[in-house]
Amino acid sequence: MSQKGFRLLAVHAHPDDESSKGAAMMARYVAAGAEVLVATCTGGERGDILNAAMDDDAHGKRDLPGLRRIEMARAVAELGVQQRWLGFTDSGLPEGDPLPDLPFGCFALQPLERAAAPLVKLVREFRPHVIISYDENGGYPHPDHIMAHRVAVEAFDAAGDPERYPGTGEPWAPAKLYYDRAFNPERFRALHFALEEAGLQSPYAERLAQWLEADAEGHQPPAPVHPTTTQIDCGDFFGHRERALLAHRTQVDPEGFFFAVSVELQQKVWPWEDYSLITSRVGSSLPEDDFFAGITPES
Repeated sequence: MSQKGFRLLAVHAHPDDESSKGAAMMARYVAAGAEVLVATCTGGERGDILNAAMDDDAHGKRDLPGLRRIEMARAVAELGVQQRWLGFTDSGLPEGDPLPDLPFGCFALQPLERAAAPLVKLVREFRPHVIISYDENGGYPHPDHIMAHRVAVEAFDAAGDPERYPGTGEPWAPAKLYYDRAFNPERFRALHFALEEAGLQSPYAERLAQWLEADAEGHQPPAPVHPTTTQIDCGDFFGHRERALLAHRTQVDPEGFFFAVSVELQQKVWPWEDYSLITSRVGSSLPEDDFFAGITPES
C-alpha cells in the first residue's frame, strides 16, 4: 500500500541510535513512499570505539566524531531516510560511584527551551504527521537519551502553538507521538525460547534474568513501562537494519549482540518493531499496525 504524502520524524540521541532502534520500520515506510527524517541530537563526540576490529583505525583515533559522520551517511543511504544534525554536544555516559558531573555545555545540561528550539524549527519545516522517540527512561538511562525524550515531547507539544518558539517557522501540530520499544521484554523472551528450542545458545538469558530480578526487588524499571500498542510488520527489511548497523563500524561489533540471531529466525519469530502510542490528535483504534492509521496526508 502506497503511503506517499505521509511524513515521519524519528528523534535520536546519537549517530547509530537510528540503526539500532527502528531502522527496519523506517526502511519499510520509505519503500512505501513515505518521507522519513531522522533528527540526530548530538554528534556522538564523547563515544568510544566499541568494535575491537577498529581499535587501530587511524581515522578513528585521529577524528572519531568525523568518522562517525561518515558512518552515519552510509547508514542513512542504506535506509533511504533523510537526516539532520541538531548540533548539540554528546554528554558521554558517566561512570563511577558517585557519578561524576556531566561536562559543561553538553546536550543533557541544556535548558529545555534551548535544547528543543532546533527540533521545533525542524518540525515546523518538515511538518511530520508522526514523531517517534524514546520513553521517559530514554530506552535506557543515558543522559542524552533522556534529554532526546524531553525535547521530542516538547516539540510535539509546542510546534503547533503560534505563541511558543517565535521565529522558528509557521506552526505545525503533528498528529501522533510514539515511544520506541526496542528493548521489548516480550520480543527478547520469544527469541530466547526460539533459540533454545532450536538447540542454539541464547544471548538473552542474562538480560531476562536481570529484568526479572529488578521487577521482583522493585528497582528502576528495567524495560519500557508503556505497553505495546503498535507493531509495524517490517521483517522484510531486517537486512537493511543489519547493514545500517554495520555501517557504524566503530560502534557495532559484527560478532556482537545485534547479530546473535539470524535474520531468518527473527523474521519467523518476531517480524515486527514495537511502539507505544502516547498521544494522538486523531481518532485511534488500538492495537495498530500502521503509524498513519486515522491520518490523511493533508492533516
